[in-house]
Amino acid sequence: MEVQNISKERTYVTIDLEAFRQNIRNIYTWSNVPLIAVIKTDGYGHGAVRLAEELEQFSFVWGYAVATIEEAVELREAGLKKRILILGYVFPTAYETLIKYQVTPTIFDTESAELLCKEAQKQNKTIPVHIKVDTGMSRIGLPAAKEGIDTAKRIASSGTLVVEGIFTHLAKADEWDHVPAQQQIDRFKAFCGELEKEGVTIPLKHCANSAGIIGFESANMDLVRAGIIIYGLMPSDEVSAEMIALRPILSWKSTVAYVKTLPAGVPVSYGGTYITSEETVVATIPVGYGDGYPRLLSNQGAVLIRGKRAPIIGRVCMDQFMVDVTKIKGVSRGDTVALIGRDQEEEIRMEELAELCGTINYEIACNINKRVPRIYQ
Repeated sequence: MEVQNISKERTYVTIDLEAFRQNIRNIYTWSNVPLIAVIKTDGYGHGAVRLAEELEQFSFVWGYAVATIEEAVELREAGLKKRILILGYVFPTAYETLIKYQVTPTIFDTESAELLCKEAQKQNKTIPVHIKVDTGMSRIGLPAAKEGIDTAKRIASSGTLVVEGIFTHLAKADEWDHVPAQQQIDRFKAFCGELEKEGVTIPLKHCANSAGIIGFESANMDLVRAGIIIYGLMPSDEVSAEMIALRPILSWKSTVAYVKTLPAGVPVSYGGTYITSEETVVATIPVGYGDGYPRLLSNQGAVLIRGKRAPIIGRVCMDQFMVDVTKIKGVSRGDTVALIGRDQEEEIRMEELAELCGTINYEIACNINKRVPRIYQ
């Protein structure tokens, strides 16, 4: 028996590739602007390389956005050909690798620009770059002021760096109040306008993240950066994308490992934080926070078995947790368990787990780690 098949008996994630492809088509139809597919953090836990292989076929996908040089190299070594933009800071020690693998960096200060120029000259290459402007995120980027204009002009005049793109990031596009995001969009457009007055024309402007694509047509410029929505997930509970018809592409399953009946008064799991109040049928699930299943779901989450909800009792352990199946008839070892996804008429969505954990769906997806096999179908 193959190792992958052995692993699948314990737990696995299923990625619906047709739903993924349809999400991509629907987003493009809605925005009518070429997409940068944001597949950092291993495609938000969905598998960057495999999903990028699907994206290669779409002419309207300009390329990929990642967070680190390591993520970019992984894509190139897997044979991916489209453009790759690193959204964050690239350390100078990675410049040689960046040029070797034809990866586009983000630049937002003269020191980085000068060091990258030196490396490019050393290799007798010109390097495409995108300039980042800080319009309200206060993370990285040139200030949206005269100081930033002057720096952008110096970067554009280097000769070795080819400024093909300029972008900003919206901090509040996923909120009901659209005013702050619109103010950022306006600042960015004004910044680009001032640059053009100074004789600096940059071909590719991009401003819209996932929430921006959904709610701000004015943010859809030369490119849009589609992140969480390509996976069929919403940027927040204040954003609805019913008009785009997106579907979650990830389901997470496991298998019942053990079933036992406990009398009243028995503590369950570490610390005995749950004590049975009556005779209770308990199923053990062989998954835990060592797989990325949140410990914060202890005593409050649920899974689906035989189409019914089974509440988690006791603390989630590193590799196992327990659920109460007293009200579900006939549960036995080998039964399928839905941790995320649908079972008959019931469904557990990532957003539900996120709310219970006091976090966001992004974190739930990203935390499902490499110990859990991904199956693409």
